[in-house]
Amino acid sequence: MTANASSAQSNTNQATAKTAAPKIAIIGGGLTGLFTAALLEKQWAERESGQIKDQSKMPQITIFEKSRSVGRLATRYRSAASEDKQWQWAFGAQFFTAKTEDFANFIQPWLANGLLQPWLARVVDLMPADSSGQTPDLNFKEQWDTNHARYISTPKMTSWGRALADNLQCTTINFKTRVAPLAQYAQLTANKPTELFDDSGVSLGAFDWVVCTTPNGQALDLMADSGFSQQNKILQPTMLACYTLMLGWNDVANLPKTLSSKVGSSWDVAYLYNSPLAKIFIEHQKPSRDELLPSVTIHASNEWSEQRVDDDIKTIQTQLLAAAKQALNWYEDTAPSQIDCHRWRYAATVIDKNDEPLGILVDEQYQWIVSGDWCGQGNIESCYQMAAKTVEAIMVTTND
Repeated sequence: MTANASSAQSNTNQATAKTAAPKIAIIGGGLTGLFTAALLEKQWAERESGQIKDQSKMPQITIFEKSRSVGRLATRYRSAASEDKQWQWAFGAQFFTAKTEDFANFIQPWLANGLLQPWLARVVDLMPADSSGQTPDLNFKEQWDTNHARYISTPKMTSWGRALADNLQCTTINFKTRVAPLAQYAQLTANKPTELFDDSGVSLGAFDWVVCTTPNGQALDLMADSGFSQQNKILQPTMLACYTLMLGWNDVANLPKTLSSKVGSSWDVAYLYNSPLAKIFIEHQKPSRDELLPSVTIHASNEWSEQRVDDDIKTIQTQLLAAAKQALNWYEDTAPSQIDCHRWRYAATVIDKNDEPLGILVDEQYQWIVSGDWCGQGNIESCYQMAAKTVEAIMVTTND
């Protein structure tokens, strides 16, 4: 073969490799991971004249999720033994906004079918009772509207994540799969596919792109000693913990006065002051929640939670329950019958108002991307924005 022929063949091989549909691993089945898979499929299909005619031309996407379900819009529920009703708590994100045109357009299909709905909550400021016996003080703060809509998923906050997963056509989701740190078992070589392993050393396959969408503390561990060129930037955003207290009552007649009085029944969300608690959400008053037993979700403040992030969960529950009793002012006959507590170790992203968001972290040699809401503003819209940036980075390398 002549030098010119060899060069031409090399160029042909490079073009083929560049345009071939890649194998893509997404670590984490939260909303960032689901959005990334959905946008990849959509943009690839659009490049193929808007239709998925040949599956072999589509990227092979695999999502590895350590839990049993997708989406970080977590819902917990319990069924009552005596009747066909249940308590339900959105103990993760309570709602989200769509401030950019791209994200607003993206959610339109789910608004149209009613899976997503605006929450027109009545919001109050709440000053808990004090040791002198003063009752809680409620003051109207604002009424949420459709002009600055806060959206929820119905009938559960997890419903949207499951719908996103169900709509994926070229994506496989492997649940209950923990991906080991990239350097633990693999022979890592730049410009070659990355072989992933689970935490017991079993190979999960080789991938052209690896996208890590976990919280930054977990991303730091996954990429440790791997040669990831952006490793030192992962911990730039500060993430704080959050404890969530979930309370349930058997009947509206059993609710404490702060929830059941004429003043109390007219509010849906409370912002708290002089308390370890930050916000209270009345679940059974949300849209499409009419059949629920009385359910209330309470978020502790991030600062209070972070200071106690490694404390015993039962001790935390006792402390939060005492604070909730001061806020809602119950007695023995109006005390909650259902009590639960959850710890989010990575719940809120702290961004100084003068700082720009981090953005996704890309290693072009290894074709690794670290992404997540914490790379943006730390909210659900940031999940979408970081997913879009990730897809853009991948698509650039596969275009002619």
